[in-house]
Amino acid sequence: MDGIHDLGGRQGFGEIDVDEPEEQFHEPWEARVRSIVNAMSGPPDWNLDWFRHCRELIEPSDYLSRPYFDQWVQSHCAMLVNSGIATVKELASGKSAAPVSSMPAPMSAAEVKNTRLGAKHYDREIAAAPAYAVGNSVRAKGHGISGHTRLPAYVRGHAGRIARHHGAHVFPDANALGEKRFEHLYTVKFEASELWAEAQGQREMVYLNLWESYLEPL
Repeated sequence: MDGIHDLGGRQGFGEIDVDEPEEQFHEPWEARVRSIVNAMSGPPDWNLDWFRHCRELIEPSDYLSRPYFDQWVQSHCAMLVNSGIATVKELASGKSAAPVSSMPAPMSAAEVKNTRLGAKHYDREIAAAPAYAVGNSVRAKGHGISGHTRLPAYVRGHAGRIARHHGAHVFPDANALGEKRFEHLYTVKFEASELWAEAQGQREMVYLNLWESYLEPL
């Protein structure tokens, strides 16, 4: 969706701090939030893209002013209420009024501590042949959608070239709505001068992983 989260290529937000210390968490409470989320039991229709969509619905003033893991708290609280697992009153009190019989018990602190998060695979073999091959010229579609999408606003309507084909992967726009759909995924190379007028005459390239339905042939 088009929202404040899609900051790529926008001006007026200052420079990115590239000298920020390389540490997993900046404050102890951030590690606690991460552990709470790991321990949390969610319904079957929860997935990464649904979480991202919920986070993208945060009010712009909150999104720009709240720390990253604070946004996680806000997003997961909204997901719990939306799924009927908890009420706003329960979240405010920090205590459950009644157990949710359809949900498994959350992990204990010891179980969370011993959990090792491994990489998940989202690729799948599909019957449809890829529409594009390496070297093909394409254009990113110029329209947005009201739901979750991984097509950044700054690249829409601009031309690029297929640099790599990754096979079919779960399509995030549909996955956020609970629909398992797989599309071919490509790395598309864009010249910076194609994306931004101030980059004219420069040789920098921008590489983006984009799904097939985000693209149209040139």
